[in-house]
Amino acid sequence: MVRTIASIPLAVHEHLMIQKRRIQNGHSKTRLSLVTGTHGDELEGQYLAYMVGSFIDEHIEQFDGILDIYPALNPMGIDSITRGIPMFDLDMNRVFPGTKDGTTVEVICSSIIDDIAGSDVCVDVHSSNIFLKEIPQIRVSVPTAETLMPYAKMLNVDFVWVHESATVLESTLAHTLNSRGTKTLVVEMGVGMRITKEYCRQLFDGILNLMKELGMWKGETAAVREPVLSIGREVGFVNSDEAGIFVPCADFGDNVKRGDHIGDVLDPLTSQVVEKVQAVCDGMIFTLREYPVVYGGSLLARILQPKKEGE
Repeated sequence: MVRTIASIPLAVHEHLMIQKRRIQNGHSKTRLSLVTGTHGDELEGQYLAYMVGSFIDEHIEQFDGILDIYPALNPMGIDSITRGIPMFDLDMNRVFPGTKDGTTVEVICSSIIDDIAGSDVCVDVHSSNIFLKEIPQIRVSVPTAETLMPYAKMLNVDFVWVHESATVLESTLAHTLNSRGTKTLVVEMGVGMRITKEYCRQLFDGILNLMKELGMWKGETAAVREPVLSIGREVGFVNSDEAGIFVPCADFGDNVKRGDHIGDVLDPLTSQVVEKVQAVCDGMIFTLREYPVVYGGSLLARILQPKKEGE
């Protein structure tokens, strides 16, 4: 069943509509919300929404509960491949919780929050931008870590990153829902404007496992991986010193030592290597530059430092 949760008149007899699909079966009222498309250049979640919805349709007899799929919170952004909301020049994920008496975007955000609120769990799926590629990971703030960590471990991600500060996240969908009692996990994976099928499959297995743990799924599930946890662990940022073309020689999940060679910045004009990029610390690479053109200061990689003794 497709439902419209917000409809705002636009010019020339058009409407901006935010829609969801509800799949409901059995007697259980347990509700999982799968949300994506907040940023128009994040497309991994579109494919994941299709995978989950089509699979449950084919095996509906083994499903008991309510699954709400929100595939496009920012449909105009997706249509125009724009990260923010076109015409308004706004990042939608900095407008929540919105208000019923505000601007067009604030009214939409308020309607979205009201509709998702009350879910047992919400999974908010994001991609990276076009410049960086992320291994499948969940990001949570310190105040919500104790509540969310058990669910994060069910989702088959490689990495759970606990942020020390939540102040800059207070206008996001996840912070708003968590503050109102709806357990919401933020997933980051892949790269902007692309679909990484293996990452979508990985998170699909995690979603099915989560539904199994919630009592919504009665069928088989794949084994899920134990994620690397970052709780109070430092993250090293590798930035370029020179402009040029970045060509990595390391990959996601690689464990490196401080000073290890992880890539080069090349100058196509002079055919010279203008910078040998080195790891700034020991640890695991979990973010890596995807878009090769770089300038001084461009982020090339993030490295999760090892656990300290006693942790």
